[in-house]
Amino acid sequence: MDKEKENAAIEKAAHTIVKNGIRAAQEYYLNNVQKEAAEAEYAVKNIQWITCENFTVERGQQQIEEYISQTWELHESWLHCSEFLREEDLQYSKRYHYGVIWSIPTRRKPIPLATASTYFVIEISKIKPITLPVEVFFFLESSRLIHRPEYCRFREKWLKDIIENKIILRERLKLP
Repeated sequence: MDKEKENAAIEKAAHTIVKNGIRAAQEYYLNNVQKEAAEAEYAVKNIQWITCENFTVERGQQQIEEYISQTWELHESWLHCSEFLREEDLQYSKRYHYGVIWSIPTRRKPIPLATASTYFVIEISKIKPITLPVEVFFFLESSRLIHRPEYCRFREKWLKDIIENKIILRERLKLP
């Protein structure tokens, strides 16, 4: 009889453990896997970039502005200005460098304490057909990571982090 009670107790404990394991797995799936799947379903936004044959420095700057306004999800308080920086002639391509400076001016501080910069490069191949679109990539001032518009979802946090780090550094150095 004691053996039967012991087996019944073991069986009951095993069922409880299995039930709890299944419940934990379901919760994990609902909280993590579905969330990751929803994030993975996000389609990276991009624009139709100009062909190499139709490229001009001015059109390149317009396209960068178009790309930013149509694909980057930024709060309306961000202001920016873009400019052409330089042309780089390489063996198999030409690169056109642009800079975009970002800030959040306010009524109390119309001149911000810090800014964040992003740098765009538009590359025109000398060996590929001129009917292909230009190659575009960008990077942030504090990073060596190169982003390609067709594969990257821009994060507003990147700009905020740059500005916050500059303000912290300024305070540590006790600059005016």
